Amino acid sequence: MADTAVRLPDPAVEARLARLDELLAELEPVRGPALEAVALLTEVYGEALARVLDGADAPLRERLVEDELLGHLLVLHAVHPEPPERRAARAVERLRPAVRERGGDLEWAGVDGQVARVRLSTGGGCGGGCGGGSADAAEAVRAAVLAAAPELTAVEMLPGADERRPAPAFVPLATLTRRAAPQPQEAR
Repeated sequence: MADTAVRLPDPAVEARLARLDELLAELEPVRGPALEAVALLTEVYGEALARVLDGADAPLRERLVEDELLGHLLVLHAVHPEPPERRAARAVERLRPAVRERGGDLEWAGVDGQVARVRLSTGGGCGGGCGGGSADAAEAVRAAVLAAAPELTAVEMLPGADERRPAPAFVPLATLTRRAAPQPQEAR
C-alpha cells in the first residue's frame, strides 16, 4: 500500500494542472499522434477509476466522491457515480458557509432541464458598499456548480427568500402633499 503521508498539497496539484494545460495548448498545432496518445491514456485512466469504484464499498465510495480532486477526475472520465443534480447540490452546500459568513445565504433549488437553479440572497448587510459582492458570489456559484456537473448547461440565480418579497404598496403622505417648486421659464 502507498504511503499516504507523501501526498501533493492542493496548490501543487493546481500548479501541475495549470502546467498540463499549457503543455496541451502547445500540442494543439501538432495534433496527430501526440493528442491521440493523451486521449488513449485518459481513456485507460478512466477505466482504471471505474474499476476502483466498482470494487469500493459504500463508505470508500462516499469518501472518493467527496474528495474534490477525485470528484473532478471522476467527472472528467464520465464515471462519477452520482447524478449531476446531486453533485451540483453538493457544490452549493460547500459554498454556503462562505456566503453566510458575508451575511447572505445560498440554497439549492434543483434542476430545470439542463439548468441548475440556486437561490442567492445577499443579506443586505452591505448597504451598497460591498462592491460587486453579489455578482462575485453569483459567479463563484456558477463556476463551482458547472465544475461539479459539466453536464448542466447553465446556472440560474433565483432571488433569495428575503429578496422575493414585493415592495410595500405604501406611499408616504409627505410625498403626496409636497408640491414641486415652480420652474423658471427659459428666456427666448
